[in-house]
Amino acid sequence: MCGIVGYIGKQTVTDVLIDGLRRLEYRGYDSAGVAVANGDGIKVRRRAGKLAELRESVEEEPISGTYGIGHTRWATHGPPTERNAHPHVSEKGDFAVVHNGIVENAGPLRKMLKGRGHEFTSDTDTEVIVHLIEEIFRDGKNGVETLEHAVEVAIDQLEGTFGIAVISTHDPDKIVVARLGSPLLIGVGENGETFVASDAAAVIAHTRDVVYLDDGDMATITRDGYSITRSDSESVDRPVDHVDWDLDEVERGGYPHFMLKEIMEQPETLRETMRGRLLEDEGTVKLGGLQGMDEELAEVKRVVILACGTSWHSGLIGEYLLEDIARIPTEVEYASEFRYRRPVIEPGTLAIAISQSGETADTLWALREAKQQGATALGIVNTVGSTIARETDAGVYLHAGPEIGVASTKAFTSQVVVLTLMTIHMGRLRGTLSKARAREIVRALGRLPEQVGEMLELDDAIRALAEEYQKHRNFLYLGRGYNFPSALEGALKLKEISYIHAEGYPAAEMKHGPIALIDDDMPVVVIAPRDAVYEKVRSNIDEVQARGGKIIAVISEGDMDLLKVADHVIQIPKTHDALTPIMASVPLQLLAYHIAVLRGCDVDQPRNLAKSVTVE
Repeated sequence: MCGIVGYIGKQTVTDVLIDGLRRLEYRGYDSAGVAVANGDGIKVRRRAGKLAELRESVEEEPISGTYGIGHTRWATHGPPTERNAHPHVSEKGDFAVVHNGIVENAGPLRKMLKGRGHEFTSDTDTEVIVHLIEEIFRDGKNGVETLEHAVEVAIDQLEGTFGIAVISTHDPDKIVVARLGSPLLIGVGENGETFVASDAAAVIAHTRDVVYLDDGDMATITRDGYSITRSDSESVDRPVDHVDWDLDEVERGGYPHFMLKEIMEQPETLRETMRGRLLEDEGTVKLGGLQGMDEELAEVKRVVILACGTSWHSGLIGEYLLEDIARIPTEVEYASEFRYRRPVIEPGTLAIAISQSGETADTLWALREAKQQGATALGIVNTVGSTIARETDAGVYLHAGPEIGVASTKAFTSQVVVLTLMTIHMGRLRGTLSKARAREIVRALGRLPEQVGEMLELDDAIRALAEEYQKHRNFLYLGRGYNFPSALEGALKLKEISYIHAEGYPAAEMKHGPIALIDDDMPVVVIAPRDAVYEKVRSNIDEVQARGGKIIAVISEGDMDLLKVADHVIQIPKTHDALTPIMASVPLQLLAYHIAVLRGCDVDQPRNLAKSVTVE
């Protein structure tokens, strides 16, 4: 989603801002801009398109200063044009604002401000913020004398979500930021340097010490440091967290794309996710993030998993795991729908929120709804210090490292592993999982990184397969049991990055409609390992073949039957049934990647998509 960077210090501010914005490109954006304050006022440069366009503009017409704000925008209100790019400024150019989120009452505010003589130059909801702050500061009726006071009065009139950063020539050497529903942090530098960002990736080249703001926080950054207040102007302290991942982790490391790098990292990220957590001899796992929760988890009567997109698919695998192994009734909810349909949360309900970024707006609001109704809340996130991590009662971090590619790969497989670990933990606590069966799953988890590494050696063969199928416009993905979610995820990856229409279905449901689409121009990817439903899936393959469909089968190593039947096969190592979704998903990630590259698509930043969706 949109990215915010701010800086006050001694360095050339445009270099700091543009470099920070570059490190936020992975979040998805369609325009960018900077605003720099100096003795001549506020200078603004904005460009539609890629960040390179903005950099070129600044190089052609340099602007100097030692503090300023920058932004990468993902369009919500108005098309991705230069006039809609941030920062937005007041008529006289004496106030500038960057904003992530959505102002839901922008229409009435715009009408009111126009009635007071303000002229708008963009289609955005954000522009009302800068005019509102200007109106409040100049009006003086509320005794407003400082920029932070004007911002405080302004945000009290906003409905919706926001993370904002504001500068003004009327109160110089100051950046004021505020957060409600959209992430913001302060980077604590040395020698009078302070940074603002929506993501730690933007500041780790300069500092590893960051302060995550909570909803309702407002901060004032000056050359003397920073201070944080709440809406009642009461000063608060927030802990300083240390970012423990390296800058080179967000670089491509020799790979042509972040997505390929992250696919190839999965053996190591899976090891990191499981490091110190597997206790094979005892037939259980150790999850420090759930310490002190055993008594409550043993009494859970129902689990509700809240997630969106790829995380929803991992959650669906979690439903299969928790019901099959831990014997707990489980539902997976689209977070975007959950809070609006008056959900029933009964005593004994456990809500699990899954989000790579820990900032997904729909998931966060669904989590809050569940908590408000009395559910115990757990989080599964990758980003330390994120909002979901802070607002849950307990949880488990993925430890997968930063994921830059918009289409999630390594975070997905780590989510499935964490859900498996939680299932083992809860099954053992509740007595529904025997020690012998638990040890079997734990041993299979231990072999997982090596087996995934073996599958990555199929890269060249999968690329050759992609060359054959790159021009097809429609794909169908089929799976049953644990691998129905794998079919959904495989289809999502293909459509996200190659713009090919693809649908995932339970294999048996194919004959209830989608079978009408099957002909020799419709590739059908069937996930068919030798698991508990193998014979059923085998029958579904026969149904596809009878109608002339092309079969790409994901099969267990050595399955001679399907080797003879399918048009193409991808062989995966044998593992526990519960872990086949991970085995099946990795080659499907590679297939989607290679098809997209061959079609000339922007793999890391697919059109219209954002990495961290921080608006509803």
